[in-house]
Amino acid sequence: MSDERGIAERSVAAIVLAAGSSIRMGRNKLLLDVGGETLVRRAVRLAGEAGLDPVILVTGRFREAVEREVEDLDCTPTFNPDHETGIQTSVACGVAAVPADRTAAVVMLPDMPFVTARMVRTLVSRHAETGAPLVVSRYGDVNAPPILYGRSLFGEIARMRAGCGREVVRRHHERAVHVDWPAERLRDLDRPDEYESVRGEFAAAASRGPA
Repeated sequence: MSDERGIAERSVAAIVLAAGSSIRMGRNKLLLDVGGETLVRRAVRLAGEAGLDPVILVTGRFREAVEREVEDLDCTPTFNPDHETGIQTSVACGVAAVPADRTAAVVMLPDMPFVTARMVRTLVSRHAETGAPLVVSRYGDVNAPPILYGRSLFGEIARMRAGCGREVVRRHHERAVHVDWPAERLRDLDRPDEYESVRGEFAAAASRGPA
């Protein structure tokens, strides 16, 4: 890796969205255990392993419990006082907390347990290689996090009316670089049955040991 590319990769922050109310799950899903660690702890750890710095953790309804869960990890909790009005306010809150010397940020969702640090690193590498202001994960025909946004898009993100950056992705699709992932990695955890299914899969994989 050249020095120039290395500097580019170290200049990317993470925005981990952890401000939701978990209404469909019926309890705080951020603290649910999958594979031996909670969802929020896993997301923060992966962001750090991917080389993102700082890791900005946007909190909301479960602020105190979530912050306690990751207090020993290297992250910067940021409270979104408007979290009840929609996820777009949490993305905007995270963007506002990105240091001025960072060139981009990767938005991540803790309830996507099949996202890996390698996937996040790939987004950052594509940004460094191409200079694209938008690097989007694509699962089949669905665009979803993690998504990398260049600083030139931060103003638009702050003005979003709805969604997790979908408006920005639509407006700039011609400038975007897409990275394709298997469709099954898109799975997220919103309902109890989804959690039980994924927890069982992780347990079964652990019992089989390393491949």
